[in-house]
Amino acid sequence: MPHITVEYTANIPNEANIDELLIKANQSLISHGDTFSPDGIRSRAIKLNNYVVGDGTNDGAFVHVTLQIASGRTEEIRKAVLDHLFTTIESHFEELMVNKDITLSLQLSELDGDGNMYKQN
Repeated sequence: MPHITVEYTANIPNEANIDELLIKANQSLISHGDTFSPDGIRSRAIKLNNYVVGDGTNDGAFVHVTLQIASGRTEEIRKAVLDHLFTTIESHFEELMVNKDITLSLQLSELDGDGNMYKQN
């Protein structure tokens, strides 16, 4: 833990380099010192072939990132992590967004540890 899931629409150009985004996202979390164990960070991307943006008449694209973490961190730490991660995502897509309508979003999902997740390391 934590886990990062990047969902992105199929109309995002190859120049988006999603593999590089995953590395940058992991580095963003690692940069917060002992907040997360680097070996526990897992990132993945899911290309969405079936999607609709708005009324479906434009070529809009989106990238939605979900960060799942275990509970127990302060509001200050959560905010710092989310701010840094979102800045990383924005920076990654900055040039591409000049010519492509891309909406970026980031969501935090905090697992409460009451038996809703099992893991073996």
